[in-house]
Amino acid sequence: MTTTAALTYPPGPKTAWQSVGSPGQLFAFRRDPTGYLLRMAAEYGDVAHMRFGPRHVYLISSPADIEKILVTEHRKFVKGTALQATRRVLGQGLLTSEGDFHLRQRRLIQPIFHRQRIAGYADSMVQAAAALRARWADGQVLDMHEAMMALTLSIVGKTLFGTDVEARAAEIGEAVSGLMKTFFQINGPFGWWIETLDLPPARRARAGQAKLYATMAQMIAEHRAASVRGDLLSMLLAACDEDGGAQMSDEQVRDEAMTLFLAGHETTANALTWTWHLLSQNPAAEARLHAEVDEALGGRLPGVADLPRLPYTRQVLTESMRLYPPAWVITRLSTEPFEVGGYRLPAGAPVLASQWVVHHQARYFPEPFAFRPERWTPAFEAQLPKFAYFPFGGGPRLCIGEPFAWMEGVLLIATLAQQWQMRAGPNQRIALQPVITLRPRYGVEMRLERRTAP
Repeated sequence: MTTTAALTYPPGPKTAWQSVGSPGQLFAFRRDPTGYLLRMAAEYGDVAHMRFGPRHVYLISSPADIEKILVTEHRKFVKGTALQATRRVLGQGLLTSEGDFHLRQRRLIQPIFHRQRIAGYADSMVQAAAALRARWADGQVLDMHEAMMALTLSIVGKTLFGTDVEARAAEIGEAVSGLMKTFFQINGPFGWWIETLDLPPARRARAGQAKLYATMAQMIAEHRAASVRGDLLSMLLAACDEDGGAQMSDEQVRDEAMTLFLAGHETTANALTWTWHLLSQNPAAEARLHAEVDEALGGRLPGVADLPRLPYTRQVLTESMRLYPPAWVITRLSTEPFEVGGYRLPAGAPVLASQWVVHHQARYFPEPFAFRPERWTPAFEAQLPKFAYFPFGGGPRLCIGEPFAWMEGVLLIATLAQQWQMRAGPNQRIALQPVITLRPRYGVEMRLERRTAP
């Protein structure tokens, strides 16, 4: 096909410190990834060209162009190098696999996430949240991120493995945190040096991986021996290829279970943590949430049937994931030349599409840094470009657990907000830690206040 697109590089920084081979832009990015990408989009537009050392990297910020990369021309791209590196931890799970193998695995796993099946897990979610809120005490100060990680871990344990993993929560949480915190270190430009010299980040990553692999292997063995039924892991073990009737090996089941475990545990915990922080800073929104929960539930625990009666609760979660998207950037690597924004980019081009950047653009979201759940009316959503809001990605790689995550988030918010409101703790420090997911760097210290009965 004949192209008329320009062959010059898109606009981007060109100072001497950021010239060919210089590490300047890479260091600026690693020092403040979210702030750096926001500046690039604001200064250079929808297609920005960056130099990370000798590498040309492209930030794409137009919803139409993002849709092209993730949907209409997705076959021209594979996962970016950062996610390819996570194969060390997740193996060939849905998040990291490519091509026909990914398509086969998605077809095998998709029935597990049918809406009717997911609805069956609502009670486990609510009961876990009810047990947590019963353990809380008025005036208690805690790390809300740690509390939400433990809560979502207990839920993923019940729904994925059909077992109570609370006894292992601390060690599993420590392993996950270790992996997340060392991810950029061992996959950055000096990762080979860190691993070759066996420095602490490399050792922590290996230890975390070994602990998680051992946990998965033990649970798979228990399921096979006991012929457990009803949870997601048993469905993975039973899933068959429609064409050949082949089942997954234990190793492939482990990779898929690890992916579902980490994705379902980590991202939801982050979303909930940021939600409580935002509500504590916005008392009017918090009061409206409490009023809706009180009126819709009348003091009883929520269930699947209550979801339509909790529209503002969902709006709160929607706005929270706009401001603090759990997955904050999508990376792709082009396998052939492609056109975007009037430019023709080469094969092998690393491309970034950042939820953080697009979700904070005033052209789509007036007052983009303000917490305004009420903006999410049906009329507002109808006029919004498709990829102006994409916390779960899109296209063939749309997060397979999206319906699970929405149900879980709304039910957990409603359950905890029935009895508690959260206030900033005396030593709270809020800062971002953008690794694979958007974590709070120092946790989120909060003080619990028991609500009076409505």
